[in-house]
Amino acid sequence: MKNLLKVLATGCLFSALASHAVAADKIVFGIALEPYPPFSMKSGNGNWSGFEPELIKALCERMQAQCPLKEVAWDGLIPALQSSQIDAILNSLSITEEREKVIDFSAPYYQTPAMWVADQSLELATTPEGLKGKLIGVQGSTSNATFAKTYYGKTSTLRYYTTQDDMIADLQSGRIDVMLADALTIEPILKTAAGAGLADKGLAPKDPLFGSGIGVGLRKGDSALQQRINTALASLKADGTYDKIRSRYFSVDISAN
Repeated sequence: MKNLLKVLATGCLFSALASHAVAADKIVFGIALEPYPPFSMKSGNGNWSGFEPELIKALCERMQAQCPLKEVAWDGLIPALQSSQIDAILNSLSITEEREKVIDFSAPYYQTPAMWVADQSLELATTPEGLKGKLIGVQGSTSNATFAKTYYGKTSTLRYYTTQDDMIADLQSGRIDVMLADALTIEPILKTAAGAGLADKGLAPKDPLFGSGIGVGLRKGDSALQQRINTALASLKADGTYDKIRSRYFSVDISAN
């Protein structure tokens, strides 16, 4: 009887350790409720696709981790990370000095310039003086919004949007004069019916406010997960997996290094 109890106790211990190991190897990635094609897209059945969900899947296969996606409003992603509702943000989050005060980042996994977009018939200079008095649309809680507020906020009126689709609709209807958006997301739209009447009005200049690329957001001090993600990301780049994923969505190299 004693031997049986000992065996049962040992089995329970191993079972508990195994359960803990599985739980410890689950990494919850936060993804914005608002789709951001081609980086993230949601089908009618609730499944996510796009460059970033594919990259999350590849990273987690490389890390041998279970990685469920948790949907959070864009401006709630960092608070959700800080409160441990999620473990990581792989959702086009720019690495900026302001954000690095409150969260940590992985190495950058892509970079994109910011593009000015307006009615194709409109001739304008996209300097602060050239856009003086104009209504400028930007997506809230982004590095584009920070840039616009810093350099254009005193002479122009800024209008903040939750989604890029809403911003495009207002630009097409004349409720704003110009918008600033990520070039990689807006450029393909300008070639479709969704971008009818709009045109590229030039790229914003490089500026520290745009950060040093796009990285995976992590809780302050989570160096173990940071190292795992950096190692897996480097591995995906080294064996060509990253480029295979990237090429399905972008014709140009968007890698940060």
